[in-house]
Amino acid sequence: MVTHPPRTEPAPPTDADCAAIGEQLGRMPRGLRAVAHRCPCGLPDVVETAPRLEDGTPFPTLYYLTCPRAASAIGTLEAEGVMKEMTARLAEDPQLAAAYRAAHEDYIRRRDAIEVLENFPSAGGMPERVKCLHVLVGHALAAGPGINPLGDEAIRMLPEWWRKGRCVDVCGEAPEALEALEALEALEALETPETCETSQEEQS
Repeated sequence: MVTHPPRTEPAPPTDADCAAIGEQLGRMPRGLRAVAHRCPCGLPDVVETAPRLEDGTPFPTLYYLTCPRAASAIGTLEAEGVMKEMTARLAEDPQLAAAYRAAHEDYIRRRDAIEVLENFPSAGGMPERVKCLHVLVGHALAAGPGINPLGDEAIRMLPEWWRKGRCVDVCGEAPEALEALEALEALEALETPETCETSQEEQS
């Protein structure tokens, strides 16, 4: 189970970021505004896009997942029926439904802070169903834990996509992302003794 990667502050993309994003997607995303989240490996894994593209076309997806490893793993979850199961739980669990609606409102609020899109939904199926886990995970990574419950849940189902190193080969380091990785490893080090102790108690 994945430990939720630490939230990182959004920042304008550097030349190295743009090169990485281009390699990750095979193209540059339209309306790129910022790196919304950095993977612990140092590269962008979520970007923030403009609500309206250069040609005036509305683009309601604020957060766009770029890491191909994470995207592939999320695609596997979708193929396994996770979205259908989550949507069913929304109809059965009022508390989860309320938290998911709050996530929808957070998404709209963040997008409206850039530009208001009248009569456009949020994204990913929010607030009534789950239509795209990539969107929910992108929101959860950008906003941090505790904002999008189903995005957080999907992250916990994923393998640690950053552990094999960077997904693309580009020049340039990201010190703030390396600090995030160190913080994540420190958190895991604190959790490990407790987990081992619990296992020993269960075996005794």
